[in-house]
Amino acid sequence: MNIYFTNTLTKTKEKFIPLKEGEVKIYSCGPTVYKDATIGNARTNIFQDVLRRMLEYNGYKVKQVMNITDVGHLVSDGDEGEDKMIKSAREEHKTPQEIAKHYTQLFFEDLKDLNIEMPEIICKATDYIAEMLEYVKELVKKGYAYETSTAIYFDVSKLDKYPVLSNVNLEEQKTAVRIEEDKEKRNPYDFALWIKAPENHIMKWDSPWGPSYPGWHIECSAMSRKHLGEQFDIHTGGIDLIPTHHENEIAQSKGICGKIPANYWIHGEYLLINGGKMSKSLGNVYLIRDIKEKGYDPLVYKLFCYTASYRNKLNFTWEGIEATSKSLERLRNGYQIHLNGKDILDESDKKKIASIEENFHKAINDDMNMPLAMSYVWEAVKYEKKNKEIAKLLLKFDKVLGIKIEKEEKSSEEIPEEILKLVEQRTKAREEKNWEESDKIRDKISDLGYIVKDTKNGMEIERKN
Repeated sequence: MNIYFTNTLTKTKEKFIPLKEGEVKIYSCGPTVYKDATIGNARTNIFQDVLRRMLEYNGYKVKQVMNITDVGHLVSDGDEGEDKMIKSAREEHKTPQEIAKHYTQLFFEDLKDLNIEMPEIICKATDYIAEMLEYVKELVKKGYAYETSTAIYFDVSKLDKYPVLSNVNLEEQKTAVRIEEDKEKRNPYDFALWIKAPENHIMKWDSPWGPSYPGWHIECSAMSRKHLGEQFDIHTGGIDLIPTHHENEIAQSKGICGKIPANYWIHGEYLLINGGKMSKSLGNVYLIRDIKEKGYDPLVYKLFCYTASYRNKLNFTWEGIEATSKSLERLRNGYQIHLNGKDILDESDKKKIASIEENFHKAINDDMNMPLAMSYVWEAVKYEKKNKEIAKLLLKFDKVLGIKIEKEEKSSEEIPEEILKLVEQRTKAREEKNWEESDKIRDKISDLGYIVKDTKNGMEIERKN
């Protein structure tokens, strides 16, 4: 079955054709580990996880590389201000290495909580200084870079076209560019490959230009070339990386080998909070652990992200998380009901189930259309006849969803199918705010010897003592 992606490079939806049959190489931009990763950052990690899971669902062998930025990312996301790692270290009275270790560990804990598959290769920038330095030397030798008193800059005027992702007209934009700190730059949009370190700078390495440190963009170019080669299949990241980081990665690669490094560039949109931006000043910067502390399974947030395409903005609200928590409960209860189901499936049923499976497959292959894919998941869950074959299909779907649909509530393996069906009916009644019906079903469950409790993680069912 064909796969289609919306390619930022071409601005069109394209059929995916890998460089090598049966294999896909992906480079994913990871975090700058100077502070906590937010749920906005996590949304990008979730869409990247769906991407690799979808490719594996289609039988591809995936090799994914992700960087960890622990040096060179300046406060301005460009070539001005101090290194974010150093700024954070000063504010928290720690070394940059301690800051990097702490926030990297928290980032990996988030990935585990969200059941995100780990990339095959994870690269810490400070472990690849030699590769980055060699890359810069090559660019200088080929005439794409020049030295000033403060840095080694990439000369964008040497390229046939710059930029290529955002397609901004640089001539029209020049009047809007504020005066740069480095007057020696040949062009306003030239960017730093290597930065000469002041004497008191605490992160620096020896180089032909004296003690210095890498710019932000060079790390991804050097590491992707080392592990994936000059060209690979897919490059991913958040939409905020398009106008600077990813443009400059492409520029560096064209300077080295004349090629754009990835054939498909796939970007995830922003997460909104209550209809607006996430901001410290508004007090709405949320983390995965905030979701956990409110009593929710972190996978509720993953399922919540499936309510919109990765290419569309998604509005986060706690009301939305509460509703999604109930949905996750229904999915898991529905799986258990089918797992214990005894209904017989005839040929007509088998054809309908096969159609559900095919439609799910088409949806995920169509630019990872998760809202549509989830509609077919629900169709399977709500299928009138309850049978283990449908439970098997839901487990297959979960290879893409990654929401642990098979997760059982306490003692759920001992709960009769009759009780599970009543729980499903009660959940539906509560979603429809039919409180009278909900109470009647609860009483019926009680008469049959079970207690149902409403918690943040959904309903919990216990046998009466």
